Amino acid sequence: MSPREAHLERRTTETDIELTLRLDGAGEAEVSTGIGMLDHLLCTLARHGGLDLRLRCSGDLHVDDHHTAEDCGLALGQAVDDALGERRGIGRFGWAYAPLDEALARAVVDLSGRPWAEVSLGLESERLGQLSAHMVAHVLRSMATRMRAAVHVDVLRGVDDHHRAEAAFKALALALRQAVTLTGGDTVPSTKGIL
Repeated sequence: MSPREAHLERRTTETDIELTLRLDGAGEAEVSTGIGMLDHLLCTLARHGGLDLRLRCSGDLHVDDHHTAEDCGLALGQAVDDALGERRGIGRFGWAYAPLDEALARAVVDLSGRPWAEVSLGLESERLGQLSAHMVAHVLRSMATRMRAAVHVDVLRGVDDHHRAEAAFKALALALRQAVTLTGGDTVPSTKGIL
């Protein structure tokens, strides 16, 4: 079987992104977005998802963090979709819980081909480092849209917003890892015959 990889370049007037992704990786990541907390969350996703990720983004951070965070989520979702191809022989579904000290997050993924995101993080801070707190959920929604997946992420408890956000990305990583796993078959896991 050929490697499940994707490479993309996304250039707009707001961001310039280059991204390489390998689904069957070792969890190695090199991420540089200009937003430390975003780098941290994406590296966490790669590490616990078993993804090899190289992502470089130069964005209009003089405006704010919105375009950079959103476009990185879109690009990563697109790369997962591209690397999956026809989605033959994958598990399709994944679910996981991940704790981080007092925080506990749950993520459920269906690589259905139908984008949907339900995200409830309960963040109360305005910012996590240089990342606007509301952008954490927006990144997850952007990924789900371009990944063409139903994604549900809920933080069930937690006090520290850094822990809540990181637990959410860890849970998503574990669920995604399960969903993209090859089952040994060659069929598309759907009664429709396509995903």
